[in-house]
Amino acid sequence: MSTNNSSDMAVLNQAAQILKSRKRSYAKILALTFVLACVIIFPQPRYYTCEVKLAPEYGSGSPSEGIGSLAASFGFDLSSMQGSDAIYPLLYPELFESPEFLVPLFDVRVQTADGAVSTNYHDYLKEHQKRNPLTYPLRACMGAVQKLLESDEGGNAVNAGSAINPFRLNKKDFGLMSEITDKVKCSVNKKNNVVSIVVKDQDALVCATLADSVRAHLQDFIINYRTSKARQDVSYYQLLRDSALIEYDQAIARYSRYCDKHQNVILQAVISERDQLENDMALKLSKYQTVCGQLENAKAKVQEQTPAFTVIKSPTVPIKPAGPKRMIFVAFMLILAMSGATVWYLRRIILSELI
Repeated sequence: MSTNNSSDMAVLNQAAQILKSRKRSYAKILALTFVLACVIIFPQPRYYTCEVKLAPEYGSGSPSEGIGSLAASFGFDLSSMQGSDAIYPLLYPELFESPEFLVPLFDVRVQTADGAVSTNYHDYLKEHQKRNPLTYPLRACMGAVQKLLESDEGGNAVNAGSAINPFRLNKKDFGLMSEITDKVKCSVNKKNNVVSIVVKDQDALVCATLADSVRAHLQDFIINYRTSKARQDVSYYQLLRDSALIEYDQAIARYSRYCDKHQNVILQAVISERDQLENDMALKLSKYQTVCGQLENAKAKVQEQTPAFTVIKSPTVPIKPAGPKRMIFVAFMLILAMSGATVWYLRRIILSELI
């Protein structure tokens, strides 16, 4: 036992002597690592994050709500199974990857905090994004290769001079859409169905503006989906109401003309014809009133089907940048360099112990 302890102490003393003799090497390595880490991380553009939390209308107060709440506490969502909606909160993150949802965000008007840039989000992403200058050679090479491939493939100006078509995006717009996917994230808490939208951007005001726009766009998208059938019913009953009104006006006109032509006439045939026209006018009026009632019911159905969203956390312009964490990066690189140097200096001792 004492032999093993003395052997271990000898190994530790030897390692300490080796590391002590490498003081200057450590100083040079740490200094060089510090400089390189600063050169790498400080040109990296800073970014801000803004979070919005929503609580969508969910549940109808049925007796099964208690069971649904109990299941939700264990991570199961029974309410989504009971509902008839194809798009329920747990699918919202998938919705944020759809071109039909992302492409309209290109038209959002944004302005930087210093007021230097005021444009739509498409042009902001395309022309006003800061890049790390150290990556310029790599980006230049990739750009040259892309131009060469585009000249060979052709057909890249699909949306040139026209509105962007989500069904057929060109390469640049597809790249910008992918960039939005990286900047805008959505998550849903399975227990309480709270929807969290997190937006990342290089400018604080643009970040908050886009977060609020995404929140409004999500609400409009879900409202349009939930009320699409009811709005179609409103359009249908609107056409029926207009048609019934025309028929009623025509019946009134026929009845009025007939009565004007046959004033003071007491022939039974005339009276019968007048009664028939009057009955037809009454039927047209009844039809018009019935359709008007159905139209009002359809409009009420639209309001009933319109979901409510409670904003739990509103977007605010962030004060401090969220990253990159420069000091943490530099400290991590120093620790990594010191650990690597220590392993390298003690490699013979480590290998001998392993063997």
